[in-house]
Amino acid sequence: MDGDDALARRVTHRLRDVPDFPRPGVLFKDITPVLADPVLFEEVVQWMAKDWTAVDRVVGIESRGFLFGAALMRPMGVGLGLARKKGKLPFATVSVGYDLEYGKAELEMHVDAVLPGQRVVIVDDLLATGGTADATIQLCRQLGAQVVGVAVLVELSFLGGRQRLDVPVRSLVVI
Repeated sequence: MDGDDALARRVTHRLRDVPDFPRPGVLFKDITPVLADPVLFEEVVQWMAKDWTAVDRVVGIESRGFLFGAALMRPMGVGLGLARKKGKLPFATVSVGYDLEYGKAELEMHVDAVLPGQRVVIVDDLLATGGTADATIQLCRQLGAQVVGVAVLVELSFLGGRQRLDVPVRSLVVI
């Protein structure tokens, strides 16, 4: 049995389905039980950190991507940039509008969140349609960074988000 497969099964067992959230007809994948287990969370962080070489920065997507991004700083030996909803960052920003599963949104990053030429990995808890990940890729590129990939805990493959992205995607659990 592959170690990644065993970890994926353990994570899958801990995911909680919440029907009709945030709106009727949506089955929300709640990762908070994974966050409540410090051993499992550390294993997930180590899985997310592996296979990315010569990376200069991790970029976490609001809000659960911040948790993974902060945890990845130490094992990867890099700093953290944040991609946030419009109006939440206090310093000069760049922004991009994009479509969500449930509507439209705008995402921002500080102008110094990533630097020109830096190699970055984008992290989040879940990849659905790919709109937020794609917007984060666009922001990093606006700032001159090279996006080497995206790492997520869960991918909802039936929504096709991976196909929207032009960088490698690593997903621990694929549904």
